[in-house]
Amino acid sequence: MLPYWRLSGFYFCYFALLGGVAPFLSLYFHHLGFSAARIGELVAIPMLMRCFAPVLWGWLGDRSGQRLLIVRLGALLTALTFTGILWRQDYLWLALIMALHSFFWHAVLPQFETITFGHLGEQSARYSRIRLWGSVGFIVTVVVLGLLLDRFSPAIYPQAMLSIMLAIFCCSLLVPPAPVAATRSALPGDGFLRQLWRPGVLVFFFSAGLMQLSHGPYYTFLTLHLEALGYDRVLIGAMWALGVVAEIILFMVMSVILARFSLKQLLIGSFILAALRWLLLGFWADSLVLLALAQVMHAATFGCFHVVAVHFVQRSFAERYQGQGQALYATLSGCGGALGALYSGYSWNALGAGWTFALASVAATLAALLLLRWMPGRAS
Repeated sequence: MLPYWRLSGFYFCYFALLGGVAPFLSLYFHHLGFSAARIGELVAIPMLMRCFAPVLWGWLGDRSGQRLLIVRLGALLTALTFTGILWRQDYLWLALIMALHSFFWHAVLPQFETITFGHLGEQSARYSRIRLWGSVGFIVTVVVLGLLLDRFSPAIYPQAMLSIMLAIFCCSLLVPPAPVAATRSALPGDGFLRQLWRPGVLVFFFSAGLMQLSHGPYYTFLTLHLEALGYDRVLIGAMWALGVVAEIILFMVMSVILARFSLKQLLIGSFILAALRWLLLGFWADSLVLLALAQVMHAATFGCFHVVAVHFVQRSFAERYQGQGQALYATLSGCGGALGALYSGYSWNALGAGWTFALASVAATLAALLLLRWMPGRAS
């Protein structure tokens, strides 16, 4: 029997932690009195760790087969190393804490994705129904933690994050190992590199990096962009929430969409909508209607793309290489995200919001063209 609620509970807590990091980590560092440059460096460290940590843990998971043990140890060590933030708050110490805890945190999700698909077996189309609880967890944290920080002080932020990290570990203890019968083996001589060179696989991974690169201005400057256009923070928060709600609705119907369209069609469609979305945000976000439309497109640029991506990886690699496949997806996404944040930081003042988002649109368009040309017909 599928352990639906145990898998969903883990996703809820994992992305609840992300809901605490993405909007509020910079706020906590600002509360400690760091300059904007120092804050940017501290926030960038976990993103940079994602560029190589998942590959190491993915290789270890495939070699040992102990994916659930890696998830549990990763979750526990994430919490234990993060406790160091309670002892000291000087810059070098915080940089070390950011590096250590994110090294273990990035071990968790790619391995857990593999475990989830192992439980799903032939029911892989149900993945989105499990994953949607991660989006719910994200929204709950953004709302609840926002209220707590407003009522009390950003000083409580580390304790709140530590509580969520411990919840992730507890949830990992409840998840059973994936059934052996649900896995599939590689053919003799059919190693990871050979599977990586199959038609369309490399271009997919490159496109995944471009997708995250195109999100750089969105995650780095959207709030500042909307404030400059005259929107108040309540409405800005509502726009962020609208994107996640659209993503949840998409997850609820994703199994029907997967049955009707090929992975290649869905990937290209996600990139086309991403290219349009960034243009809307860059040049026409002063229209509330167009801004809302752009945020609804988050269902495609994040929700649809991510579901299709993990399905593509799951279908492209044999079971013994699933961890490395999911880890490579996470790694290249992290590299793309880091490059996106970097370029947008340089271009925001030099070129302005419109052209910064336009460059993101170009990246998404390029990925769509590459997939159209180099990915085989129905793509896995």
